[in-house]
Amino acid sequence: MKGAFLYREEQGKVRCTACSRYCLLNDGQTGFCGVRKNIGGVLYLMVYGKVAAIAVDPIEKKPLYHYLPGGRVLSLSTHGCSWMCKYCQNYDISQRRDTSGEHLEPEDVVRLAMESGSDGISYTYNEPSIFAEYAHDIGILAKKKGLFSTFVSNGYETEESIRYLKEFVDAMSVDFKGNANDQFARKYIGITTYSPVFSTLKRLKEVGIYTEITDLVVPVKGMGDNEDDARKLARWIYENLGPNVPLHFTRFHPDYLMNDVPVTPVETLEKHHSIAKDEGLKFVYIGNVPGHPLENTYCPNCGRELIRRFGFQITKNRVTPEGLCPYCGEDIHIIVKKKSDEEKLYAV
Repeated sequence: MKGAFLYREEQGKVRCTACSRYCLLNDGQTGFCGVRKNIGGVLYLMVYGKVAAIAVDPIEKKPLYHYLPGGRVLSLSTHGCSWMCKYCQNYDISQRRDTSGEHLEPEDVVRLAMESGSDGISYTYNEPSIFAEYAHDIGILAKKKGLFSTFVSNGYETEESIRYLKEFVDAMSVDFKGNANDQFARKYIGITTYSPVFSTLKRLKEVGIYTEITDLVVPVKGMGDNEDDARKLARWIYENLGPNVPLHFTRFHPDYLMNDVPVTPVETLEKHHSIAKDEGLKFVYIGNVPGHPLENTYCPNCGRELIRRFGFQITKNRVTPEGLCPYCGEDIHIIVKKKSDEEKLYAV
């Protein structure tokens, strides 16, 4: 464990500022996440240096489609989470409130990333804001070695945590669930409102952290797949973040406490895609449907296919090194991973 940065003393207690729960903790108390504890008036991160899961992933899995496509990231997590999603596919990690894990100091993580040939490090699988101090120490070292850092987050950060994260986080994937419907959030996630997530997205734009947005479309009638909610979400993104922010509608698969809910019909995802495009978003994707044409990137001006994907793998990439469409010169608003002779994924 290690002393935390994201907290303040308040009324003889400590107030954790890592997430929007703002847990106020007595001596000996642990926050909702299960990994941040008040010990003698000091907040400690109990999982500092304790990795619950680690693997090398394509960056498309995060999903980040417009940030260094074709890149590889060393992905890691601890235990614990700031949410309690009833359908979490990583529930054995996120919903476990313990402090076990493989001991890896920040230097160990950076070394493993370099040895694996990764381009960066992704803090993912559980909610990384709850282990922000550990991620921070890794990320600062990684940046010195030329590695980038990404968060896969529920967006429940605070103003304080965003200021802290901007020191090392280069890109973030913010994952909505159920079209940002507050009723859905209360019943299936354990939060009262999505308002803090919208605030986070505005702050990410302000501090310059590259952002993509995911919406897990859960077919719970009237809540998790409501078309009006999808339209409101797309319109909010357009009006507050702009038309070039990628939006991914991903397919739900039954898991954890929601095995009785079926997979999302592909037709529902296609309708959501159409709605978001109608609202003016230029880059809208369908996820968890390998081989679907709407996994691919198309030029918003001439309509030509530029990046073809199958699941998390890129099979064709024709975006220029400047991030432009080679056919009409349109800016695709993509940060391009540089070519090398060995990278066949850029073959035309």
